[in-house]
Amino acid sequence: MNREKILHMNGGASCYSYAANSKTQEEAVLKIRPIMEEALTEMHIDLPMMEKMVVADLGCSSGPNTFAMLTEVMKIIGNQCQRKGVQPPEMLLFLNDLPENDFNTLFQSLRNFKKKVSVGKDTINVPYFIVGLPGSFYERLFPSQSVHFFHSSYSLHWISQVPEGLENKGNIYIGKTSPPLVAKLYQDQFKRDFSLFLELRFKELVPGGQMVLSFLGRKKNDIYDGELSTSWGLVSESLNSMVLEGLVEEEKLDSFNLPFYAPSMEEAKAVINAQGLFNIIRTQMFESNWDPHDDSDDDFIYDYVQSGANYAASIRSVMEPMIVSHFGVAIVDELFARFAMNVAKHLVKEKTKLPVLALCLKKN
Repeated sequence: MNREKILHMNGGASCYSYAANSKTQEEAVLKIRPIMEEALTEMHIDLPMMEKMVVADLGCSSGPNTFAMLTEVMKIIGNQCQRKGVQPPEMLLFLNDLPENDFNTLFQSLRNFKKKVSVGKDTINVPYFIVGLPGSFYERLFPSQSVHFFHSSYSLHWISQVPEGLENKGNIYIGKTSPPLVAKLYQDQFKRDFSLFLELRFKELVPGGQMVLSFLGRKKNDIYDGELSTSWGLVSESLNSMVLEGLVEEEKLDSFNLPFYAPSMEEAKAVINAQGLFNIIRTQMFESNWDPHDDSDDDFIYDYVQSGANYAASIRSVMEPMIVSHFGVAIVDELFARFAMNVAKHLVKEKTKLPVLALCLKKN
């Protein structure tokens, strides 16, 4: 699997595009706003003397959420400038993702991005310049000490590669039948990748610079007892049913594994503390319903079938390029129809939610 060529969300604006199916990710941006505000305030930026500020969104994808994040950053800086009675610095905003990302759709959305942000009763003109930056965040992206603030949402659960040496028959991730070695290989790959990510960003941040990171994780330390293991397990179940009917080759399924890992908060903090490059300023865990259109906090589901279809559409917007690359386009509709039914059956038994880990880190 060539990760950089196929690990991208569905582009465009169709019903299965990422832009049309990223409501859950949008909610995450809003939920971490207090953490971003705290981080940008705690940086003690000398705004009266500052001519420009560099902000980077890593793993921006092509939906509207990138601009929601940028708007929040500009509002926070605008608030600080208003309190200090100074003009905002020029904002240099970098949008980063892998080269196959749909940057065209992203840039076409710029026409809806306002140059002015409301701060209290006032409207402040915040000068900004937006730059696309294709490349992997597991590589150097910026000159040394050039970035003030990094943001990354719903991205760091994607690891740099499928761990080498996996023998994971009938599974596409860590499933109930996966051997212990599979779990260890995934854990080790995440530790290497997250350590590398921190090392690279440490070099690129200015002294005192901060990062706010949010990504999918799990609530429990037991690696087999993760909510994402359940979700990907239902995809595996759908593929296995197609194997039994001769619609998918068994060898194809056995050779397909996701470059993905959902860590516990303890795992993520252990990597950060072991490196000693960043101070952990704040951590938070919140949950999102599988159904991106279900905003309720209770355990009741009004329409299991519709919720299954909604979740299947959101997962399809993420997985389809990988599925097509490995299995071919012919199975896509049938696979996600089966997945939707499997999700609906699961939701009858349990309203499972997606845990999201959020961390604010400050460069030592």
